[in-house]
Amino acid sequence: MSDIIITTPVDKTTLRSLRAGDDVLLTGTIYTARDAAHERFTALINNNKKLPISLENQILFYCGPTPPPPNRCIGSAGPTTSSRMDKYTPNILQKTGLAAMIGKGNRSDDVIESIKQNGAVYFAAIGGAGALLSQCIKSAKTVCYEDLGAEAVYQFDVENFPLIVAIDTLGDNLYNKKRKLTDDVR
Repeated sequence: MSDIIITTPVDKTTLRSLRAGDDVLLTGTIYTARDAAHERFTALINNNKKLPISLENQILFYCGPTPPPPNRCIGSAGPTTSSRMDKYTPNILQKTGLAAMIGKGNRSDDVIESIKQNGAVYFAAIGGAGALLSQCIKSAKTVCYEDLGAEAVYQFDVENFPLIVAIDTLGDNLYNKKRKLTDDVR
């Protein structure tokens, strides 16, 4: 099976066509955000204030990149464990129109339900491969929360960024499928 090629911003029709386990190559603009940025986003949302960036139909990459080496736009840019964002995710999905998230590891039941309700997708990126993933990042700039250092929100322009659909718009979960296959073998 060949990779599915998608570009940002991602529309709902494209998201609905993806299934857990699909291999995707993503091209376009994505934004990084980890715990501290999610906390700030949530505070703004809860106070009916505008976010510093629009998340409508956008993708958040749970990543805190390292500084760039010479002649590169960014250093290592691997995924952060996604469960750290779970307490913020349902609210952000519901209130911002966020299309998808990129991280590593399984998500909580509340997040999976919110993914289904909001027609979003959760992509997994390969943990431990941040140096390789950074080669797909063609430009990087800080767009807000510079005071957070590596946890600032960056805008990445990516080309053929390799991902796996971990949880699709129907709530099908690659992590649970793998667990069931392992249990069946025992």
